[in-house]
Amino acid sequence: MRDRETGTWWQQVTGKALYGPLQGAALQLVLSDELTFGEWKSEVSDGKVLAEVKKDTKDYESNWEPEVAKLPVVISFPGTELKPRDVVVGLELDGASRAYSWDTLVKQSPVVDYIRGVPLLIAVGPDGKSFRIFKSRIDGKDAEFFLKGENEVETKEAATKTGPATPKSWALLDTATASEWNFQGCAISGPSQGKCLDRIPALKDYWFDWRNYHPDTTIYKR
Repeated sequence: MRDRETGTWWQQVTGKALYGPLQGAALQLVLSDELTFGEWKSEVSDGKVLAEVKKDTKDYESNWEPEVAKLPVVISFPGTELKPRDVVVGLELDGASRAYSWDTLVKQSPVVDYIRGVPLLIAVGPDGKSFRIFKSRIDGKDAEFFLKGENEVETKEAATKTGPATPKSWALLDTATASEWNFQGCAISGPSQGKCLDRIPALKDYWFDWRNYHPDTTIYKR
C-alpha cells in the first residue's frame, strides 16, 4: 500500500513502512471482525453498509476468490503440514505467532489454547463461517469453554413440520461458573452475566502468506 501524503510504501499484512519517508514506522492494528453479513446483521440492528462507488465497480473482480485460486502462489514452504492455499487463522501475542487451520477450527470449535501462558478461546460462530478469538479468563482466572448442547440440530421429525433442520440457539458454557456466553464473548446468563471476555486480534489468511510474514510461527495441533 502507498499513502498519498508521503508516498511511503506499507506492507499490507504487517502494516510496516518498507520504503519512503516513514520507513520503519508501523500502523496500529485495529480490532476488526470477519463475519458473514447475516451474523453481523443479527448483532447490529442499526448498522450501515458501505456502498460501492459505481464508477470504480468495473475495476474490481466480481469472482475474485475462485479465480485467484487457479494461479500459482508466489512463494511456498515445502515440508510443512499445510498446503500453500490452506486457509488459516493467525495471531500474534507477546512476540509469538501461531496459525490455526480453518478446517480444524470448524471441526473442533471452540478451541482452547495457550500462547505465552495466556489462555485463548477460538470460536467459530453459529453460521460456521465467522470467527472470534478471546482471552479465556473470567475475573482474572483461567477458564475453559465448550459448546452448549454440541450445537445439535432439530430431529428429522421436527424438521418436516417446521422446515429444514436448523442449529439450536448457539451458546458456550464455561467450566468455572457454568455461565452461558454468546458469540460476542459476553455472558448472557449465570453468575457471570453481564461480563465480557477480552478480544484478541487475528487474521484469516492463506498459509503461504501468513508463513511468509511470520517465519517463526507455530501450527496448532491437537
